[in-house]
Amino acid sequence: MANEHVLDIPVRRYVIESERSFPTVLGGILGGIGQPDVTSLLADLEASTSYEQFSALVRQAQGTAGLFRFWQLNLDVALTLDPLVHRQTSRRLVRLIAGNPVTMGEMTRHVADAGSYAPVTVLIEELPDGGTRVAYDSVASAIAPYHNAAASTVAEHLDAEVLTLLRKATGVPASTTTA
Repeated sequence: MANEHVLDIPVRRYVIESERSFPTVLGGILGGIGQPDVTSLLADLEASTSYEQFSALVRQAQGTAGLFRFWQLNLDVALTLDPLVHRQTSRRLVRLIAGNPVTMGEMTRHVADAGSYAPVTVLIEELPDGGTRVAYDSVASAIAPYHNAAASTVAEHLDAEVLTLLRKATGVPASTTTA
């Protein structure tokens, strides 16, 4: 028998605003994540014959933040073409989808639904004043309703790595963060 239920997931969103320019912030974020040929890497990962081989391939592909880029969506293209958006107010907007399949596996072995939140998404927006706004939804907050300590520990470590990278790229020290 099929059934359906709804689970409300309160997500903690970190928003970091910086006076640094969009290219500087985006470059700083990309500098901390690996940028492999994803199609080739995913084929190699699927062809792995052992967990050790799989993990080694991921380690080679990841950047200093323990992540690699799966996809980059330049959302500003739609805004640029939209006749309702004034050309003078259009600005850059990029969604980065980055992750680490080993980290995702460590979470999903305990909570399968954690796969909905890994890889992670980082949204980078150019502000009208020339600064940059970065938004990140915490994986630990998204999986908190499942009450699994092992998955939460992995998610908290992932969040810490991502937030360290974002703060470094934006030049915002961790101590200025407000909840």
